[in-house]
Amino acid sequence: MTTEWPVRCHAEIDLGALEYNIRALRGVLPSGCRYISVVKADAYGHGLSRVASFLAERDLVDLYAVAGLSEAAVVRGCDARAPILILSAVFPGEEDLLVTHNLTPTVSSAGEVERFDRAAARAGRKLPVHLKVDTGMGRLGIWHEWADPLFRKLAEARHLELRGVYTHLSSADSDPEFTAIQRRRFLDVLGDRPEWNREGLLVHADNSAGLDTFAPEAGFNAVRIGLAQYGVPPFESASGRLREVGLRPVCSLHSRVSLLKELPAGTEVSYGRTCRLERPTRVAVVGAGYGDGIPLACGNRASVLVRERRCPILGRVTMDEVMVDVSDLPEVACGDRATFFGRQGAAEITIREFSAWSRTIPWEVLCSLTNRVKRVYLTSSCKPPSDRRPVPE
Repeated sequence: MTTEWPVRCHAEIDLGALEYNIRALRGVLPSGCRYISVVKADAYGHGLSRVASFLAERDLVDLYAVAGLSEAAVVRGCDARAPILILSAVFPGEEDLLVTHNLTPTVSSAGEVERFDRAAARAGRKLPVHLKVDTGMGRLGIWHEWADPLFRKLAEARHLELRGVYTHLSSADSDPEFTAIQRRRFLDVLGDRPEWNREGLLVHADNSAGLDTFAPEAGFNAVRIGLAQYGVPPFESASGRLREVGLRPVCSLHSRVSLLKELPAGTEVSYGRTCRLERPTRVAVVGAGYGDGIPLACGNRASVLVRERRCPILGRVTMDEVMVDVSDLPEVACGDRATFFGRQGAAEITIREFSAWSRTIPWEVLCSLTNRVKRVYLTSSCKPPSDRRPVPE
């Protein structure tokens, strides 16, 4: 008989909301548009194995996108057949694993074409690849003005099969003019290429932020969605297709009040004495800190929901705790839930608001949740928290 040990901090992952978001996102895309689910970085902190298994069970996506082979191995263990696109460059020596596990690497250079072609030849198989064009991100991909020789080299590779061509929009959440420039550069590179078999070829540029300017009439027939499927709009306020979807947050972060204490006016709180109490204060110690992923920048800026009220964090965030002012909530007791982002009854702190307090972005907040934050999986966000049923492990 095993004993379930208690945890100090946990993230609730609402798989029902994840399914809703993906179905809703697919619903605003043209018929036949392929959905590439970005599950890198432990599915944006949501738990890669559990998320990939759920997506496979519900048959929600067409392809998975990961950063590297270790993530691909987890996904392949959850879905034996679906295509898996490796978004990052593959390190030398990993080529044979691509072929063995039927993974799809990204091609950005002539050297990669040669390496991948040799590995596929050794196995006597064809290896699917996606070719990436750099239209202004400056990261992976062949620079758009120098793409022609790489297209020709790839067309001549006997053991590689081109399955997709893509680019990455660097500023779709903030600069529509540059996004339009990137799209035009990409389409100019694609042009009319007789060496391609266009049937079945995926052409994709759009991340979550690009959805509002997605242009299927230009030949784009796939999207790569990360943040939006987890219920977080990439803009400060959703617009266009994202407003139509009505995204539901998938992740919320919670701890509990571990200690209550009274401190006199004038007391300086936490490391560095950055907070000086202006009145006698009832302080709640909450069991989560930067060792769980609460950014240091939240000190003296963020609030925590306790009994559906916003209670400010006092002083610097420590490794294992934060101190919170609950002077106006005399009914607070040890063990009460404390929510860093998410909902308590009618009250809510969004992950965007929490990210602003943290002086960072939602992507980083989600990816920064550490291993000691237990992920608790729920079935639906349509019901109040008290009615949610955990999905069996």
